[in-house]
Amino acid sequence: MPRPYTLLSCAMSLDGYIDDGGPERLRLSSAEDFDEVDELRAGCDAILVGAGTVRSDDPRLLVRSPERRARRVSQGHTADLVKVVLSESGGVDPAARVFTTGDAAKLVYVGAAARAATARRFAAARSDAEVVEAGSDPAAVLADLAARGVRRLLVEGGTGVHTRFLTAGLADELRVAVAPFFIGDPAAPRFVAPGAFLHGPAAPMRLAEARALGDMAILRYLPQTPETA
Repeated sequence: MPRPYTLLSCAMSLDGYIDDGGPERLRLSSAEDFDEVDELRAGCDAILVGAGTVRSDDPRLLVRSPERRARRVSQGHTADLVKVVLSESGGVDPAARVFTTGDAAKLVYVGAAARAATARRFAAARSDAEVVEAGSDPAAVLADLAARGVRRLLVEGGTGVHTRFLTAGLADELRVAVAPFFIGDPAAPRFVAPGAFLHGPAAPMRLAEARALGDMAILRYLPQTPETA
């Protein structure tokens, strides 16, 4: 079954955390890294996060650069990406900024038991986001996105979403930006949770790129293929 090219992107500390345990969102990326991620966004059709990221960060998930927005429009696209939120329970706020900003479609993928109630709640809030039943299977989400014309998908987390895609073997590329400091807080969220990962010691990913971006390290991994193993 066809699916979009799926690129996972994450910034983390040297000890693998994506935030600290404080109430405010910890900034892990530098200005240069934010700009590179904005370029990644501009080259994709859709961007995906989980409900936890929406609740904790209230992100807008927009293409920030005016030049990149204009380039997308000149190519026949919307200035922003299609926004995708995974929420098995449907427990996301229709007033969250991810649903109220941007000029592209917004999609909320929920479990079967939550679809009707979530759709009513979004309709009552006069949200133009579409509520789609997909269960907890990311492959079903990707199949639906492919049917909608999404060819390239950027996944920006958080922990549960990255774990789900990686354990299912649905990552075509992984971009990790490593900040030059430690968190050391056992209560803080990590890049991934424990799981049965497809790319374990017996099937490691291939390091396609490693470079410095200021004091950050940018690592790009690809799945092993018969040609590269």
